[in-house]
Amino acid sequence: MKTINLLMVGLLTVIVAVILAGCGQQSQSNQRTLNLMQTSDLTSLDNTNQATLPEFNTLTNISEGLYRLNENDQPVPAMATSVVKPTDHGKKYIFRIRKDAKWSNGDSVKAVDFEFAWKRAMNPANRPVYTYVFSGIKNADAIMKHQKSYRTLGIKAMGTRTLEVTLDHPMAYFNKLLCMPVFMPQDKQFVTKVGTDKYGTSAKKTVSNGAFKIAGWTGTNDQYRLVRNPYYWDKKAVKLTQINYKTVKDANTAHNLFESNKLDDAIISGVTAKSLQKNKNLKRVPKAWTYYLQVNQKKGQPLANAKLRKAISLVINRNELTQKVLADGSELAGGFVSPKTSIDPTTGRDFSEETSGSIEPNLKKARQLWDQGRKEAKVSGTLKISVIGDDQDVTRNVAQFVQGQLNQNLPRIKVSISNLPDKAYQNRRSGHNWQLSQWYWLADFADPINYLGILTTGNSMNPGHFSDRTYDQLIATAKRANNQKDYWQSLRQAEARLQRLTGVIPLYYVKEDHLVNPKLTGVEYHVAGFTDYTRASLTK
Repeated sequence: MKTINLLMVGLLTVIVAVILAGCGQQSQSNQRTLNLMQTSDLTSLDNTNQATLPEFNTLTNISEGLYRLNENDQPVPAMATSVVKPTDHGKKYIFRIRKDAKWSNGDSVKAVDFEFAWKRAMNPANRPVYTYVFSGIKNADAIMKHQKSYRTLGIKAMGTRTLEVTLDHPMAYFNKLLCMPVFMPQDKQFVTKVGTDKYGTSAKKTVSNGAFKIAGWTGTNDQYRLVRNPYYWDKKAVKLTQINYKTVKDANTAHNLFESNKLDDAIISGVTAKSLQKNKNLKRVPKAWTYYLQVNQKKGQPLANAKLRKAISLVINRNELTQKVLADGSELAGGFVSPKTSIDPTTGRDFSEETSGSIEPNLKKARQLWDQGRKEAKVSGTLKISVIGDDQDVTRNVAQFVQGQLNQNLPRIKVSISNLPDKAYQNRRSGHNWQLSQWYWLADFADPINYLGILTTGNSMNPGHFSDRTYDQLIATAKRANNQKDYWQSLRQAEARLQRLTGVIPLYYVKEDHLVNPKLTGVEYHVAGFTDYTRASLTK
């Protein structure tokens, strides 16, 4: 009996040890799986004709361009072997593609994959939406004006692993620009095989050259996963085995999923963010992100008058807006370019801080300008102002605040607000049937030119039709500057000119609120650009 009992005890001990070991392996495996959210559904991964947040969020974690951003928001080599210095007076860049760069299907990444992708992004037949960021690359401006073929874009594969890019003029910010997803390559051989109209429409029709590859995405489902790319050149730096994504459109739902350990990084906003400002897991992520009012300045519109625009700006109490209405860590805005976008190397100061104007309301001056502007614009009786925006809760709250400020502080004005579903809002906005439009700019790359450049005359991102010849000249001078002094001086003058003319009305600088698992480390939350989880890890 004793012998049998001892055998039974030993057998039980082994069984328990195996079970515990299995549990330990499962726990360790789970710790290497990250659960994330998107605020809207992923619809495409073709970086040459889309520019949505879910797309760019995903591409940042599955693909790489010539460079990627490091933890300090600086370009470092990715597909390129080094960060390149230009020749030919700042107009020519020669990139060497690393030998061990491969796509997730085993194909080698070639120089022609960059040429193929960039030219697709400028091909009108591909219905591109982000062409303006190519401005400055040789012939890009002429291509956008339909004066030259997209095939003439200044990029050329010089052999298997050598890429030549030619600019129309020097661009001081060019290396930062190359970190954007729109400049990522595409496997020419694979895209041609699946069809250019079908590439990026599902996981099976997508390949990637980054740390992960997409799986389980049909093109319509709201959940998918990223799994490790076995061919990634720097796979030793990747600690996670899988990233799970799900669409979560409601901030309260995101909070509940985080509390139930179903999300490791939850994005919250609005009332939910306001109520969780003292939560121990809250992380305020500074972003190059400005929330502002676009002003309809088309000929014949009353707010084409600069004094009326300035008066509106002067009556808005931004401190009350950020502290009482938002209360989510957002900061009042004194300029268009947000803080932490970039340091002016010629002064050593944050560009936003050195250029921001007065943010204190001045009712007396506002009313004087209002009366003068009404006379100049020949406005009689009550001036009706429409404010339009999307139908998110935070947008509604801001609209109601602006409405109250204007109706209360300016004479003979009646402000109406319309917060519409996204499609209806976009249609109303493009139809110019409004005076003020609630909008934001989230910088594509960390440089003031990415803000200020969109407000030049005729720019597709300038639906308010702000137009000033001096401002346009300052931006043109900055883009063509071949030294840092001229570049930054022109940008400072452009920001000052924009504020003087009240081309737009900045309201606040957005802070992106996250609830983050304290065991999650190594995430690169970029001020401009998109969050990079490829070097992240989850500790036990």
